[in-house]
Amino acid sequence: MERELNSMYGPPIELEMKTATLRLQPDDTLDLTQALEQSRAFGDPDAVLLLTEIPRVHEGRPLIAEIFPEHNIAVISCPTLGVFTTRRRILDTLLACTVRMRPTQERRDSSRYERGWARWNEALDTEDHQLLTGTRVVGGMRTVAGMVRGNEPLRTVPKLSGALAAASATGAFGVFYNSIWSMSMYLTPQRLVSIGVLAVLAITAWLIIGNRLWDVPKSQSLARVVLLYNLSTVLTLLMVGGLLYLALVMGIFLTAVIVIDPDYLAATIEREASVARYVDIAWLSAAMGVVAGALGSSFDKDADLRTLTHGQRERQRRYAEGE
Repeated sequence: MERELNSMYGPPIELEMKTATLRLQPDDTLDLTQALEQSRAFGDPDAVLLLTEIPRVHEGRPLIAEIFPEHNIAVISCPTLGVFTTRRRILDTLLACTVRMRPTQERRDSSRYERGWARWNEALDTEDHQLLTGTRVVGGMRTVAGMVRGNEPLRTVPKLSGALAAASATGAFGVFYNSIWSMSMYLTPQRLVSIGVLAVLAITAWLIIGNRLWDVPKSQSLARVVLLYNLSTVLTLLMVGGLLYLALVMGIFLTAVIVIDPDYLAATIEREASVARYVDIAWLSAAMGVVAGALGSSFDKDADLRTLTHGQRERQRRYAEGE
C-alpha cells in the first residue's frame, strides 16, 4: 500500500501499522476515542485507517466503510467484503477512503478503486460523513460468508478433542458389529444421506445450545447485526459438523477395508463385497459417531467455541479494558 500511496501523493509517504483491541459502545458502535488515542502514538498522522473484523450495518445494509472527516479516520469492515476478501479488495477499499479524505492534487476519482456491488452515500448528520454500503440481500449474504471465513471452521475441528474421541470410538463399532453392515445394506442412498444430514444438524444444535452461541438482540435496532452473528455461527458450525462427518467417513472406510475381509463381508450380508458396501458401512457408522461426538463435545473444556464466533468476540471487545 505504501507504494500505491507514494505514486498518488508523491514520496516520501510513511505507513505505520498497529494491532489493538477497541471496545464497543452499548449500541454496538466502535469507540473512536480509543482510535484517536492510538493515532497520537504516531504523532499527527494525515489519515487513520482502521481495518476491523466487526460486521457493521447501516439502516439494514452492510456498512463496508465509514469516513469521519473531522478526525481523518476511516473504518473498513473486513467481513462485508465477502469470503474472497483478497488483499486487492482490502487495498482498494483503503485507497478509496484515503482519496476521499485526502484528495490528491490531480483530483483522482476514488471510483477507480471501488466495486460495482458497493456505493458511497452521505450520512444525514453531516455532508462530509460518508458511508460505503452494500445491498441488503446480496451484501448481507456476502457479509455472512465473510464472517464464516473469519470464524475459520477448518481450525475449529481439531480443537474438539472430546467430540473427535467420542465420535471415533462410537464409529468404530460399525466396523466390528455385523448388524451395522446388514442395516446399511438395506438402507437406500436417500435414507443414508438423510441420516447423515440429521447427524450433522444434531451436533450443530448441540454445540449452539451447549455453548450458548445463539444471540438475542437487546433492541430492535440491533436485530439486523445480531441476525448476521447467528447466521454466521450456524453456518460455521454446520461446516464444522460436516467436516467432522467426512473425516469420520474416510477414517472408518479405510479401517473397514483393512479389518473386514471381503469374503467374510460377502458371507455375512449375502451380497457382493463391493466398494459401495464399505462406503455404506462407513457412512452409517460415521452418523452414529457424530451423534456421540455431540455428547463428547460437552467435555471440551479447553475449546471455548464462544471465542470462535463473532458475537462473543464482540462482547470481549465491549468489556475489554483499554490497552
